[in-house]
Amino acid sequence: MIVIPGLPARAMRTFASAFLTILLLAASAQAQSWPQRTVRFIVPLGPGSATDISARLVAERLQQRWGQPVVVENRPGGDAFVAITSFLAANDDHTLLYAGMGTFTAHPYLHDKLPYDRNDIVPVAGVSNIVVAVAVPESLKVNSLAELVSLARAQPGKLNAAAVPGITDFITSAFLKTAGVEMARVPYRDINQSLGDLGEARIQVALLSLSMLQPQVQAGRAKLLAVTSRNRVPSLPEVPTVAEAGYPVLELEGLVGLYAARSMPAELRERVANDIRAVVDSEMAARLAATGQVLNVTTPAEYAAAIEDQRAKVAAVAGIIGLKANP
Repeated sequence: MIVIPGLPARAMRTFASAFLTILLLAASAQAQSWPQRTVRFIVPLGPGSATDISARLVAERLQQRWGQPVVVENRPGGDAFVAITSFLAANDDHTLLYAGMGTFTAHPYLHDKLPYDRNDIVPVAGVSNIVVAVAVPESLKVNSLAELVSLARAQPGKLNAAAVPGITDFITSAFLKTAGVEMARVPYRDINQSLGDLGEARIQVALLSLSMLQPQVQAGRAKLLAVTSRNRVPSLPEVPTVAEAGYPVLELEGLVGLYAARSMPAELRERVANDIRAVVDSEMAARLAATGQVLNVTTPAEYAAAIEDQRAKVAAVAGIIGLKANP
């Protein structure tokens, strides 16, 4: 409570109430007038990734609604640290992070020290669930996850694997551990660079978004073995889920969306979430579906709950591969 020497308690309470009202009105005015200039979406993956596609569709529609430019900046690399630190360094409510919650939920288990405080990244709204798939080169002549595991056991350490940084890479490690197989892990500064290696069989396994894999599949250079989502993808009814294929440790729901810095007022975050809900339509849903995504717009509270659910999943997976969270 604010204390002013010499002011009676009743007057002090009245003053405190008036002061709080002024603060609330100021926050409301900020929410109503925002944005006053260009809004930036920082994306931790390169152009053409499912996250990038989702970000650009949302940016296009919000730009029309807000009457201000909304630009997408791709900052791949460093296990998303490049994007996250750039976003937080801006310290600006007109700079938002557009990423999957799996981008950072596994970080405490993968790095000794993080260059950011996770409490500084505040969820605004989920937008879409990205379908992640397990793919192999067509030339590998493997038709199922079970066949892949058998081949890897017969050739320990001879197969190469790549996965999207973050939780996808994390569950790949758990898959290899529970299946009892060894594969060399190939890191990429930009995971999009793995697609050519997959098509040419320089890597033998890839866990990537369906949108990234589709061109290789359509060209006959790669084959989908399973999707990591809980349910089969309507456009690919013949492709089983990882649980159906016998490897539920790979199950992953990839919700992506917007995050703000902790300094952004809750009322403004709610307004942005409502604006996203207002601009999505059947056309956007269809365009997302064509890239292996499912529209899933959430409130800030719903997005926060989904993040906590995934953190619990990450903790369970960490137990499988023997990792502990670093402070």
